[in-house]
Amino acid sequence: MKHYPFILFYIFCNVFIYAFQGTFWVYLFCFLMFFAVIIWGSFDVGLNYFVSSFNHKRTKIREVALTFDDGPTEYTPQFLDLLKENNIKATFFCIGKQIEKYPETFQRIIAEGHTVGNHTFSHADNTGFLSTSKMIEEIEKCNEMMLKTGNLKTSLYRPPFGVTNPNIARAIRKTHKKSIGWNVRSLDTVIQDENKIYHNITKKLKKGSIILLHDTSEKTYKVLADLLVFLKDKKYSTFTIDNILTAKDTKAF
Repeated sequence: MKHYPFILFYIFCNVFIYAFQGTFWVYLFCFLMFFAVIIWGSFDVGLNYFVSSFNHKRTKIREVALTFDDGPTEYTPQFLDLLKENNIKATFFCIGKQIEKYPETFQRIIAEGHTVGNHTFSHADNTGFLSTSKMIEEIEKCNEMMLKTGNLKTSLYRPPFGVTNPNIARAIRKTHKKSIGWNVRSLDTVIQDENKIYHNITKKLKKGSIILLHDTSEKTYKVLADLLVFLKDKKYSTFTIDNILTAKDTKAF
């Protein structure tokens, strides 16, 4: 249920206020807690608070999705070589300005059968503070770049930083996108130690996991090489995100 944790929080606040007879400090505490919960809901795409996202696949078999954000980059060809060598398809959430910078790499992603999603045009640091119209512009500019460079249209969208809010939710609806989250975050953009990144992924892995990676560094490339060995050893297959959306019984979760 989309708002289940927040409904419980609302009930808790009412009981708390009643128990302590609604003093000023009690109301202030509840207000600050409510504000904290809203922030939590904005920065954790997996909560599905403002936007219903696809965060993992319901499945009974050992399969996971490899997803890569923020490309294409100078490192992406290495990732593509490795995936091709292992006969694995992945999902790439591409930034429009990066497609503009590396058009041939973007075309190669498509040509080799990988799934592509929209990750806005500029991946601005202030994404969470943009207006609905500006967010629509970001998504549509990326759409245009994908169509111009790769003759490709996609309904997939991944919110930069996993940030959602009412403006972003409206932009997603108006651009007819499906929001894609994750349930295994590698933290490869903040952790420097390759072994820690690898263990951060493998310890959280389960059937139907969507793994968040970035095709933006040599470090993550090395982690991917080890991860593919792990998946093969544990007999995991892989799926792409479009595989979820084409399932007849697919629901956001």
